[in-house]
Amino acid sequence: MKTFALLRSIRKRPTQREIIGPLQSRSFQPDFVPADPKAKPIKYKLPATYDPYGPRPPPSDKIIQLAEKIAALPPEERMQIGPTLRARLRHPKMQSISADGVDLGAQGGSGAGSAKAEEKVEKIAFDIKLEKFEAAAKIKVIKEVRAFTSLGLKEAKDMVEKVPVVIKQGVTKDEANEIIEKIKAAGGVAVME
Repeated sequence: MKTFALLRSIRKRPTQREIIGPLQSRSFQPDFVPADPKAKPIKYKLPATYDPYGPRPPPSDKIIQLAEKIAALPPEERMQIGPTLRARLRHPKMQSISADGVDLGAQGGSGAGSAKAEEKVEKIAFDIKLEKFEAAAKIKVIKEVRAFTSLGLKEAKDMVEKVPVVIKQGVTKDEANEIIEKIKAAGGVAVME
């Protein structure tokens, strides 16, 4: 008997008031006062500049004198201040970030400056292109292509028959040289781009 009562209490469906909630079931709350539609909105004055750290005290006379001495230095000596302070305060050296593959758009610069930057960048990812193969070695070349790609027999055969074709993209120089040697041993000619 007790189990049936327990099951009924568990299976009891919630009432409408329990579903809506105690505050939402009331249609009118007497302590609620609507805003006056004729009232003017409050306008807040924003500061001209926003300083997230708040107002700061003015620099001391010692700092002002130091800044004047630095400004009076010749440009060659001013360039030495940053590295000297970094070494003295034991700050880590800033590492340059590579922008390979990032399109800078119109801001990237143009002319001789960008051409020099492109010459300095060493290529790290290469594509392997199968240019030709001997007709007698077609099966061996297909096997080699299947060995370093995840293609099936039919896909590898179709790819080899479409020479010249790029067979692998984005590999390192060492891996590319290894694959080229394997294709050369099988009777094909592959190049690195």
